[in-house]
Amino acid sequence: MSSAPPLPEQSADESVRTPGPPKERPMRGGLAARLLPQTRFGGPIPWVIAILIALVVVAAAGGLALGNLAENARSDLSDAVTVQIVEANAERRAEIATTVANTLMTQPSVTSVRVVPEDELVALLEPWLGTGATSDEIPIPALVDVELARSVSSEDVAQLQAVLDETVPNARVDAQSDWLQPVYDALAALQYLALGLIALVAFATAAAVWLAARNAFTNHRETVEVIHLLGGTDAQVTRIFQRSVLREATFGSIIGLLLGVAAVWLLGQQFAALGSGMIGGGGLGWSDWAIIGLIPAAGVLLALVTGRITIRLALRSML
Repeated sequence: MSSAPPLPEQSADESVRTPGPPKERPMRGGLAARLLPQTRFGGPIPWVIAILIALVVVAAAGGLALGNLAENARSDLSDAVTVQIVEANAERRAEIATTVANTLMTQPSVTSVRVVPEDELVALLEPWLGTGATSDEIPIPALVDVELARSVSSEDVAQLQAVLDETVPNARVDAQSDWLQPVYDALAALQYLALGLIALVAFATAAAVWLAARNAFTNHRETVEVIHLLGGTDAQVTRIFQRSVLREATFGSIIGLLLGVAAVWLLGQQFAALGSGMIGGGGLGWSDWAIIGLIPAAGVLLALVTGRITIRLALRSML
């Protein structure tokens, strides 16, 4: 009876390998993207973003223009004072104005003095007083425009007033910038209003993206579960939704930028037709347009961050 051949000896370095369950491999991103349908531009979200971005562009352009207007007005009037002379007799009023001009020209801080012609004063007051501006019943005070070599301070005004009090007691010295202080306050209030509007629109944009992302995730919840069963990760699912948000937000931001710039251009043409020198100082420079150009990028970034947070929270709720 023959014996069975001996089994080969197993070396001590070799270990017995037992078959185990196959490792789960992550799903490829392309397959996950094909399983999860992508949205199109036909939805309302791109157009909602376009409207909101257009509002931000108009508000930002208005705030920047108001800031330029106030800054130019301050710089133009920072070194100017006005001397007002109240006198009922026209001849005496003209004599006092000439005396004031001659007296102020002797001051070292004064660079130029100009007596405002009465015809110019009448033209300025006629829109407000009508025919009363040319009537002798309403005496028009004489005005003398004075420019200093530096920005006007309260000490400069007091010094000039003291000089005139010695020769012309009924002359009153005022800094021209003080006259426009209520205008500056109103411009600052409008700027704060523009900032508040931008903040509200940004919040509305984030809310719209939040609702759209939640709705899209809810509609494709079952597909997301299948992707998870096939090895898809939360990061892959988040990137798929983010691509949709990026595409729609970019499209809406570009359209909104075009609409906003068109509205700003039309408003600029209307204000330019007024022919007012003060309003002309509120034009937008290259730096202002650069800031406006960054608004769509900021809108896209806000949409991406909001969409990512929304999908992350939705995926966490599935666990």
